[in-house]
Amino acid sequence: MNTGIPVSGATNFRDVGGLHAGAQRSRAGILFRSGNLAHLDDDGRSALRALGIRRIIDLRDDDEVRWAPSLVDGLDLQTTRVPLFLGSVGSFFEEDLSLDEMYRRLVEDSAAGVVDVVRGIVTDQPVLVHCTVGKDRTGVTVALALRAAGVDEDAVVSDYARTEALLPAERNRKVLQRLRAMYPASAHLEDLATRSPASVMSAALARVDASYGSAGDYLLSHGLTEDELRELRRVLIADE
Repeated sequence: MNTGIPVSGATNFRDVGGLHAGAQRSRAGILFRSGNLAHLDDDGRSALRALGIRRIIDLRDDDEVRWAPSLVDGLDLQTTRVPLFLGSVGSFFEEDLSLDEMYRRLVEDSAAGVVDVVRGIVTDQPVLVHCTVGKDRTGVTVALALRAAGVDEDAVVSDYARTEALLPAERNRKVLQRLRAMYPASAHLEDLATRSPASVMSAALARVDASYGSAGDYLLSHGLTEDELRELRRVLIADE
């Protein structure tokens, strides 16, 4: 199993290469995922430079970017903004959504954005997709891209579930303390902020399959072209 990559100042940073795709595997060094880049230091920027990252796809909304701008000045790369949530991140805590419901809304309400992310993956590599924590928006979008490319479902779900182990305990403690003060009645707060259960991603992918036939068909039904889907598979899956 691939491991987290130490990029100083970035949380939950990893390569999604090496995942089983039938008899093949996803390519290493092509698609990366992480939390935000608001705390990158010189070593972290050097690590991104060494990885050859050409494009960053930032899934955060305007407020998140304003409060925590990415510290990528000086890097030779392009940043694409694709805000995925329809509404603020805080609204999910205010509504006390479950992860299941959040992912259902993300898949259905932000489909055009998901397609834009996939197009960005196809356009430039190596590419980094990130949101604030790298758990939900990043998790769902990367999962759909990997499944559409042909990565095995159990491998996709396992990669998603790894986030929980990659979030630092001290980070979780501080975040939960702050959020509990803001949303004391929230029953799903800890799940929303810190957890990535495999069962939730399995259910989300099952809903996509039931509604559209497959993750690839989901993308096609929302504007991705057949040529783009073939290119996604070529880019992400290594020849044996």
